[in-house]
Amino acid sequence: MPAVTGLAVTAMKATRLREVDRVELGPYGVRDNRRFYLIDDRNLLVNSKRVGELQQVIADYSEAERRLSLQLPGGKVVDGEVRLGDQVTTKFFSRVATGQLVEGPWSAALSDFLGRNVRLVEAGDTGVDRGSGGAVSLISRASLERLGDARDNDCRPIDRRRFRMLIEIDGVQAHAEDEWVGREVRLGEAKVEFGGHVGRCVITTRDPDTGAVDLPTLKMLGSYRLDLNTTEPLAFGIHGRVIEPGTVRVGDLVTPADSVPG
Repeated sequence: MPAVTGLAVTAMKATRLREVDRVELGPYGVRDNRRFYLIDDRNLLVNSKRVGELQQVIADYSEAERRLSLQLPGGKVVDGEVRLGDQVTTKFFSRVATGQLVEGPWSAALSDFLGRNVRLVEAGDTGVDRGSGGAVSLISRASLERLGDARDNDCRPIDRRRFRMLIEIDGVQAHAEDEWVGREVRLGEAKVEFGGHVGRCVITTRDPDTGAVDLPTLKMLGSYRLDLNTTEPLAFGIHGRVIEPGTVRVGDLVTPADSVPG
């Protein structure tokens, strides 16, 4: 039986993922996952596609205390209570997200570290990236192993964090999750309806700890997944919306519905 083998989140988009034992899935996914993000002077999103060094930053957030902590390379920690400023609108790929600028020491510290002016924003409750329709992402361990087969002269396992997925599962064949698009899947106490495949970009070529480009993932995917009938090109993994909130834990069973709803 398929089961959850990994869960990974980060409080700030584009920063290093943290492994956790459990998550609470609500209407917009994990409430504190990617709750914060960065923009530049033109209100454009700053992510690790543009600035790989962000993956060297470790973000932690306590909603109960409204406290955000960022650990920068070298051990510097920037910590404090979150206070909000002006509202700001940012384009997130194909959609627009509205959030509020965060007052405090983080923007200046990150600007200094990155060598460019950035501003920290807290997202609203509608989720970032794909919104509620893509609040949950999932990949199988077998798919990661299959991708590794396309790697030239290197048998090291591929770190799943470079694909920045919320949930990893095991117990299915490689890319079996592709067939779950349009279906409901029980994940622990929660239920998710997967609506699309996750198309890949150059972020996946970066080392998940350093942000340095070190693996030709797009070339590897293109060698055997270029012409597939998927909702996004160079697909690797799937995304969906939460239709029944609940807790998902490492070790929980994963149960796809027998047929497509409706």
